[in-house]
Amino acid sequence: MIRLSRFFPTAPIGAYLVALVAGVALPLLIFVGYLMMELEANEREILANETAEDAQLVARSVDRELQDMATTLRLLVTSPELERGDLKAFHNRTQNSLRSDSLFVLVADADGQLKLNTRVPFDTPLGKTGNMPALQSVLKNGVTEVSNVFRGTTSGRPVFNVAMPLPPSASRAGAAIIITQNADDLQKLLPTESLPAGWSFAVVDRSGHVVTSLGAQSLEPGNAFPAEMLKLMTGFRGSIQDVDGDEMQMYGYSQITGWTWKAIVWGPIDAAQASILSTWRQLISGGAIFLTVAMLIAWLVGRQLRFPIRQLAEMAERMGQGEIVSPVETKIKEANQVAIALSNASFDRSQAEDHIHLILHELVHRTKNILTLVQAMMRQLARQDTSMEEFQKAIGHRLQGLGKSIEALAKEQWAGVSISRVIDVHMSTFADVADRIDLQGEDFTLKAEAVQNFGLILHELATNSVKYGALSVPQGKVRITWQELPRDGDDLMLRLSWEEIGGPEVVEPSRTGFGTTIIKRHAEAAFQGQVQIDFFPHGLRWVMDAPRASFERLEAPVGITVVAV
Repeated sequence: MIRLSRFFPTAPIGAYLVALVAGVALPLLIFVGYLMMELEANEREILANETAEDAQLVARSVDRELQDMATTLRLLVTSPELERGDLKAFHNRTQNSLRSDSLFVLVADADGQLKLNTRVPFDTPLGKTGNMPALQSVLKNGVTEVSNVFRGTTSGRPVFNVAMPLPPSASRAGAAIIITQNADDLQKLLPTESLPAGWSFAVVDRSGHVVTSLGAQSLEPGNAFPAEMLKLMTGFRGSIQDVDGDEMQMYGYSQITGWTWKAIVWGPIDAAQASILSTWRQLISGGAIFLTVAMLIAWLVGRQLRFPIRQLAEMAERMGQGEIVSPVETKIKEANQVAIALSNASFDRSQAEDHIHLILHELVHRTKNILTLVQAMMRQLARQDTSMEEFQKAIGHRLQGLGKSIEALAKEQWAGVSISRVIDVHMSTFADVADRIDLQGEDFTLKAEAVQNFGLILHELATNSVKYGALSVPQGKVRITWQELPRDGDDLMLRLSWEEIGGPEVVEPSRTGFGTTIIKRHAEAAFQGQVQIDFFPHGLRWVMDAPRASFERLEAPVGITVVAV
């Protein structure tokens, strides 16, 4: 693998910061120059998308207007006046409910004869609808439709209709109900404020005639939109380009969903791109200024960083030599934090080294004592008349108990373990009977040597109980208690007892083995106490009275005192 560091010379941090700024800014300026060359094509594509989106925006506005008109029709056909054929009452109610100067309701027969027109008083004689093809299409298809733009018979202005057939329940009133609106009223839906200079909007009906239009190149309602352009407007939405004289024109169009009309936006491309080109020119000149200023700032920042870094390096060198260093103060907060961290680390390192030396010393001492204890167990077991298999089994069980104590101490970093925890650890070996152990006494922390010695005694008592005592039967239980006794001189005494309840009848053994040696001689020697073992018929009782100092954890680490047995 090629090492990139070979390509970078040794240089001050200021030089690298200036190079970083140049490396970031120069490609940006080069890219801007490339964008200038590609700008016309790229911006034209963006303009095409935006033009199509503008057309779609107009289409949505017109669609909402037409949908509102259709919704109004659906509400009107449920009027009870229509079902009764009471057109006069319907005329009055509709005028009052609409309260609009732009929407008017008509009711027509199948032959086009108007029976009602809210644009005029009810008694005014009416002729036929001015757009018979639209009426016939609605009655034939049985759905709500919007008509092409046409000149209204009554208004004399370009209008359009939204019509729907009347249901059979309202057939006495007529064949169809119509909402008519002046085409110019749709101009309020065209967002002229977003139009670039020289651009226009138009809404075109199915026949290609302008319903309404607004902008620099707007067309009068009813005029035909250029047919050659409409032929190119295929699909639901899109944009096209065309040359109109010396100018390149952009056309965006969108079909109005659910209707036969189109929304069209068009205008000269140069007019829409003029501000963008100006912005890019400003960006080029501004980028050059920015690069110069940024490189100057980077050089100044490099000078500011150089001195704190040198101070931190000196601190690190002294720390590496084993010194406890004090923090330096700089103008940079982060550098001050690093200095404080280095100072703390130098102090922690000194403490850690002292602690490690102490732990190593203690570990050597504890290891010697553990080996002494193991040797004593092996010598004692070897004196007994047992087979090699029994010897291995006996020593294995006791080493397992000793290992439990050492594991618990290691988790606490040899600082001591609570007495209840020691009991739980050793009784967990006998999982089937662990729930039949009753503990009574105020919990306290055993020192390290007490954990090992008490664990050995506890393991021996539990093993004997599981084999022969209370824990060998389902109803048997063991109660372990500890309590303070009155002082014996200057020593605070502690009584620790093991009582078996509900087991088989106990018979005192005819000879003592290594187990008895552990729970009596070793216990008395390890805790400087007195042990009494009673073989009551109802259960074994083991009691030891010893100074509390033999159990209690000391503040400073001490060596383990192990008594050979």
